[in-house]
Amino acid sequence: MTEEKIIVGITQGDSNGIGLEVIIKTFLDPHMLEICTPVIFGSNKTATYHRKALNIEGFSFNPISDLSEINHKRANIINVYDDDVPIQLGTQTEAGGKHAIQSLDAASNALINNQIDVLVTAPINKENIQSPDFKFPGHTEYLDEKFGTGNSLMFLISDTLRVAVVTGHIPVTRVAAELTSEKIIKKIQVLNNTLIQDFSLRKPKIAVLGLNPHAGDNGVIGDEEQRVISPAINKAKEEGILVYGPYSADGFFGNGNYKNFDAVLAMYHDQGLIPFKTISFNSGVNYTAGLSIIRTSPDHGTAYDIAGKNIASEESFRRAIYIAIDVYKTRKTHMEITSNPLSISLKKRDR
Repeated sequence: MTEEKIIVGITQGDSNGIGLEVIIKTFLDPHMLEICTPVIFGSNKTATYHRKALNIEGFSFNPISDLSEINHKRANIINVYDDDVPIQLGTQTEAGGKHAIQSLDAASNALINNQIDVLVTAPINKENIQSPDFKFPGHTEYLDEKFGTGNSLMFLISDTLRVAVVTGHIPVTRVAAELTSEKIIKKIQVLNNTLIQDFSLRKPKIAVLGLNPHAGDNGVIGDEEQRVISPAINKAKEEGILVYGPYSADGFFGNGNYKNFDAVLAMYHDQGLIPFKTISFNSGVNYTAGLSIIRTSPDHGTAYDIAGKNIASEESFRRAIYIAIDVYKTRKTHMEITSNPLSISLKKRDR
């Protein structure tokens, strides 16, 4: 008997960005349909506009009006809005944000109702998506409210580097005040559990970065390392977690020390993402750790400057699908071995 294919729910992101371009390019490869059943939450009209703008022929999505109509041999698209709004490729518009949140809401509800297995999100614009229904800095915070416990983790993954961040989409001026030993301990715990449960690493090694230049130089350039970060590391060690640091961020990445660890925990967004994207741009994947569901996304944004020009790379988006599928299978196996009641429910659906 053949293995049941995983249903991958995909949000279209901002309709004026490169989201639909990388989605279409990904599923131009027929081999993708051998490993999963994709369902795009968006608009067939919008997708058709993008396909024509890219001069792509011989490809179309299978339009469905209900998730019970999924064709497991096609790339499906379900209309979540019917607005006949002109697409303005490369432009930030109110409609682009409106349709992005409609897509995300519909896909999230499908996850809640166990109609899809994993979620892969195309890029949104964090400004035009803001509305009374969406008051979050990004996907991570939105999904944490729906599927988390307030302790989710932005986790960037590539073949050579894994980086998580303690603080995510907040101004740099707030970072130091947001850092507490308790918060750092929780992030270390989530990261450690994710590496074990979702990536099959039995005893992962985690490096923790300092906040200040030279990790504070023993208090000369700030005391957060001594006062906040080191106590958190020591507490995590007492729990049996293999965690080390705090390391000076520049030297840690500059001398390649990151290669000696399974993951790195940075204190703030750019401290972790700048080296990550320098090393792994266009091949990295954003994974939201600490949720009851599985969500990945490419490591790039809407890229308005190249939207509609048929030059966007689909590599990161394709890898986001691969990782979502791999994590689903790994977590399922982990559940079967450990019978962890807190793990995601992966019941078989009647199809």
